[in-house]
Amino acid sequence: MDRREALRRTAWIMGGVISAPAIMGVLKGCAAKPTIDWKPVFLAEDQGILVTQVADIIIPKTDTPGAKEVGVPGFIDLMMKDVYAKEEQEKYITSMKAFNEAAEKEHGDPFIELSAEKQTAFVKKLHDEVVKDHSENAPAYKSFLMTTKELTMLGFFTSEVGASKVLQYVAVPGSYKGCIPLSEAGNGKTWAT
Repeated sequence: MDRREALRRTAWIMGGVISAPAIMGVLKGCAAKPTIDWKPVFLAEDQGILVTQVADIIIPKTDTPGAKEVGVPGFIDLMMKDVYAKEEQEKYITSMKAFNEAAEKEHGDPFIELSAEKQTAFVKKLHDEVVKDHSENAPAYKSFLMTTKELTMLGFFTSEVGASKVLQYVAVPGSYKGCIPLSEAGNGKTWAT
């Protein structure tokens, strides 16, 4: 018997005395909290988890490692700390909070507590909205989403895996070969530059 069935039977025996919020609290309390395997230096830990989950949605693991596996979230954290100006850092954090608030408004839970399917659908929905919105009144979460996407792509495609397993890379190019079949020119992969 699983937890849900046990709670249902207990509630039935008690005559339905247990409220739905109490049951949800018990069920949520038993769920494993997401963690990260790197130590953020700019972001708080829950922000690091959020960035990790969004980066992993942008470039998931397939037959090659995804953003999470090549260390992109740590790269984003360091870029924010070392490269971005104070105003840009503040804008990113404020926008991240707006992103999380939008998740709570739509799903009733913070983004990091949503199921993987809900997270993916939510990021896709918001991404599609901000890409289409060219007005000056863009949603507050646009900066977070687009900056995270930009840094995820940058971090991934400049990593060894991204540059050599997803893109083609030759440190010292060879001779010029014009007019050759695509299959001889790298099997359709784009060149890493």
